[in-house]
Amino acid sequence: MSQPFSPDPLSGFSGFILATILSCSICACPAHAQAAAKPTESAPPVPLAPAPPVSPQLQPDGTVIFQLAMPNAAKVEFHLEGTKDPLPMTKSADGTWSVTVPGLAPQYYSYSFKVDGTDVLDPHNVTLKPSFFSVQNVFLVPGHPPMAWEPANVPHGVVHHHYYRSNIVGINSEYYVYTPPNSDPGSKQKYPVLYLLHGYSDDPSAWTQMGKANVILDNLIAQGKVKPMIVVMPLGYGTMEVITRGWHTWNDPELVHRNYSRFSDALFQEVMPLVKKQYPLSDKREDHAVAGLSMGGAESLQVGLNHVDDFAYVGGFSSAPLGGGEHGDFALGFPGITTQSAPQINSRLRVLWIACGTEDGLFDANQKLIAWLKQQGLQPTAIQTPGRHVWMLWRDNLTQFAPLLFSK
Repeated sequence: MSQPFSPDPLSGFSGFILATILSCSICACPAHAQAAAKPTESAPPVPLAPAPPVSPQLQPDGTVIFQLAMPNAAKVEFHLEGTKDPLPMTKSADGTWSVTVPGLAPQYYSYSFKVDGTDVLDPHNVTLKPSFFSVQNVFLVPGHPPMAWEPANVPHGVVHHHYYRSNIVGINSEYYVYTPPNSDPGSKQKYPVLYLLHGYSDDPSAWTQMGKANVILDNLIAQGKVKPMIVVMPLGYGTMEVITRGWHTWNDPELVHRNYSRFSDALFQEVMPLVKKQYPLSDKREDHAVAGLSMGGAESLQVGLNHVDDFAYVGGFSSAPLGGGEHGDFALGFPGITTQSAPQINSRLRVLWIACGTEDGLFDANQKLIAWLKQQGLQPTAIQTPGRHVWMLWRDNLTQFAPLLFSK
């Protein structure tokens, strides 16, 4: 069947006329544009903005200079992780505030500014430390040679991020999993597993974001100091009420106990079964470890010591108080630990490791817990190091604890 005739719009006479019009328009446009763009008088030059201050500025000896442009501020202070008091900053003639911190040890540090009473981030440093309550900047003072938490030219593992619905906590929850270098999920090889728990106000990314757990394990595995292992880092809250209540949470023993109890339920009933389906984990109790910091340290001790049939390695770093430190409260948190049960628990535990900084506000509570455990007949390894309640200690704790795992 023939198709209806439809003339080409650019053919014949009509096409000639249209092409001529377009040609004239094209020729006319440049002259018209030039005439329109020609200024009646020369415009003044636009002043260039001053160069932003460089911050932080690291010197070879570990000295670091911090700067913040706040010309209208009356008072600016500098807060650095690991120090007790803020440092005053000095204002220059151009409105830039600065402070010099001498000779910092090789570490990652978090920091922030306080401008007329309000916390302010360093706008020229994009490396951040997140938490539920605040955000701070982060910088590295490198070591010579590099420290265990500094990235090196070694094979790297992979950090996986998983989401799931927690019916126990009543939220859409999440967890991270580190798999060692060159691991093959499809192989028949089974790996030991460390459950690594974060502290209060943090989320499950804390051990990789700030703790550099994946970097530490990459380096230790490459050096032959630890066995390749899988590390599971779950969200550590049994109820999010502990976050909505803020730091007042710790004045409510019932809420703290409920948080610990429900977290344990979520770990055993939700996270562990999911991870076991997703990754090649060893079923052997001797291949299971749990450790954590602060709130996560208390959870690790309760989970591990109350389930020695599941865990052979238990570590607490700067563990949060378990009921205020009285013997009766310890017994409430660890109902299975008695002088009668201690011999059997000792025979099952390969490592019970409890560390705390001597300047930490939780130091006394940790010492009371260690003393109570020893009175019951347990044999904890007590670690005391100088320092406060800070990531610098916890990175070092993990670096020292990991080589003890799965080696006996």
